[in-house]
Amino acid sequence: MAKKEIIKKDNSKETVEVNKPKEMPFGKLNYILVLVGIAFIALGFILMTGGGSDNPDVFNKEMFDFRRITLAPILCLIGFVIEVVAIMIRSKKKVKS
Repeated sequence: MAKKEIIKKDNSKETVEVNKPKEMPFGKLNYILVLVGIAFIALGFILMTGGGSDNPDVFNKEMFDFRRITLAPILCLIGFVIEVVAIMIRSKKKVKS
């Protein structure tokens, strides 16, 4: 804690401890990576939607196409990996000397 001297109206001095402003837990890069990861996850879930049929007696092959079975889960997995990296990566702090 930093100490600061305060001069009162009666010209007496008083030493007061001053709290430093708290730093953010993550840096700018971390927050950008979190947003990119969320975007990948959302895109993966959006690509998984659809392909159903209005009539349950009719089989629709679109339900098992490449986009829904392969591409969308891979995008979600990439998004979750980006989220883990965004949390684990350390931001570069400036060292005062």
